[in-house]
Amino acid sequence: MATDTPTYLPGLPDRLFDAYLFDLDGTVTLGDALLPTADETIVRLRGQGRRTLFLSNNPTRTAAEYAARLSRLGLPTPAEDVINSSLVMVDFLRREMPGARLLVVGEASLCAELTAAGFELADEAAGVDAESVDAKSVDAVIASFDRDFTYRKLQAAFDAIRGGARFFATNGDRFCPTPDGGQPDAAAVIAAIEACTNTRVEAVVGKPSPIMAAAALARLALSPERCLMVGDRLETDVLFGLNAGMAAALTLTGATSAVEASASNIRPTYVVRRLSDLLVRSEDG
Repeated sequence: MATDTPTYLPGLPDRLFDAYLFDLDGTVTLGDALLPTADETIVRLRGQGRRTLFLSNNPTRTAAEYAARLSRLGLPTPAEDVINSSLVMVDFLRREMPGARLLVVGEASLCAELTAAGFELADEAAGVDAESVDAKSVDAVIASFDRDFTYRKLQAAFDAIRGGARFFATNGDRFCPTPDGGQPDAAAVIAAIEACTNTRVEAVVGKPSPIMAAAALARLALSPERCLMVGDRLETDVLFGLNAGMAAALTLTGATSAVEASASNIRPTYVVRRLSDLLVRSEDG
């Protein structure tokens, strides 16, 4: 991360919130480890009666798998305290296109969740083979984080959308943080499909979408002004919180440096260098 002195950064939180919504990758975890101070911060917030909810745009694990991972790392978490983009996509499609036949450009976990929810997949295998897909039978193309993205998958999406299928995506992240730098994420898949079809994705359900915000607030049963969104990305986490009417804290533990934050026109309510900064003045209530 850059170490230059930023020209402007907002201050630390000066109050406690009733609920804290945490991004995962780059905020609470990096790879298969908790980031420094994440465990003590979340344990203290919970001990003070504050709700904690974890939000992830990453669809490669289910909410239950993310909860089990957090619990294994020392943060006991029930599945209902995790919302990820695949879960939101399932709920979105149930409302928008019940019974739709889907072409999924994504990984096995997302395919399994959609199948379990009753959707028929144009190719039941996670790896789409363009030669095996009847494009005219596809109702919607779902673009997602896909580490097995191939030209054949792109051809299948091209044929389906040109044949009249709608086009949705789980998330718009450019990359997913990893201990050794990062991996190209769903934005690359979306861009490839948009470029060849000349069709814009109709809806992206992950952060900063209001679709995910509605899901999170419904789960908490709280008004947005009682909540703080905490994440390491301005264009997803911070914008998600601000657009939903929440306060938003940018943490400098992941994808965004202090210099990048100070230069951005997206202005978080707070900036913290580590999650324990959320506990400042906590004794004042």
